[in-house]
Amino acid sequence: MKPAPNTSRRQYEARMHRVQAHIDRHLDAPLDLEALAGVAHFSPYHFHRLFLAWTGQTLGDYLARRRLEKAAQRLRGQPDSTVLSIALSVGYGSAEAFTRAFKARFGLPPTQWRNLDQADSNLDQAGTEAGDEDGLFRNPDEGDPVNVRLIDRPPVRMGYLRYHGAYGPALGRFWAETFNPWLATQNLGAVARFGIGHDDPSLVAPELCRYDCGVAVPDDWVPSGGALVTELPGGRYAALDFEGTAADIGAAWQAMMGRWLPSSGLQLDARPCFEHYGPAAKFDYRTGVFDCELCIPVAPL
Repeated sequence: MKPAPNTSRRQYEARMHRVQAHIDRHLDAPLDLEALAGVAHFSPYHFHRLFLAWTGQTLGDYLARRRLEKAAQRLRGQPDSTVLSIALSVGYGSAEAFTRAFKARFGLPPTQWRNLDQADSNLDQAGTEAGDEDGLFRNPDEGDPVNVRLIDRPPVRMGYLRYHGAYGPALGRFWAETFNPWLATQNLGAVARFGIGHDDPSLVAPELCRYDCGVAVPDDWVPSGGALVTELPGGRYAALDFEGTAADIGAAWQAMMGRWLPSSGLQLDARPCFEHYGPAAKFDYRTGVFDCELCIPVAPL
């Protein structure tokens, strides 16, 4: 018996999501077509065509884009790392090859681009300002800075719906009009929710950005309504308590990445950053103010 069309599509989607996650976690590896086809459980002969049809990019173009976007993040988040070490960490064999590719993508060589203020980025979707010089995020409406702290989190089995597009008001509507009504049908009670932005909107064009709205689910939970399942990795994270509106959250992320992280003695690893909404998290429908915990995965430099 053939699977229903929607079930078949979800299987394809889940497999492609696994490939994208595998790529981001192994950018320092060769990542050849045959190996990635194996991650997806598709035939190597057809995988290139399937990947192009699903993402709109060839596998080679997608790999090159993700390598350079991650390198750009690390150039700013790891100021003490050499250009060569960052080039090697995203799969380039030499600083020269990396510099040529980076300049072609961003218009400047890595060293010069690293020294630019993040506000100069022409892909910033939020239009937000950076945090305080002390590396702490300060809500414009509050006088007290909020400290970034280090925490250890267990892995979480997560059901999720994926959003594609610009972060901002459209993403807020996805939460309100798509995810929350779906969540209400799942009978999960008061559980933790997560928002995972897979792409940096200051580096990635809006139409290419991906974001998962997720919820912690038990081991026996069976996805329905178009949802997929993944594991949110555990481990050491830097966390910042946030309270504000969707218009404010970009500044909080930027404070962590651009101000706190470079002075922390830590670096990002290959796990995703995410927003953690605890069971008691609040949202004011009148003002749009909500609270959550911003988490970035960290490892020693």
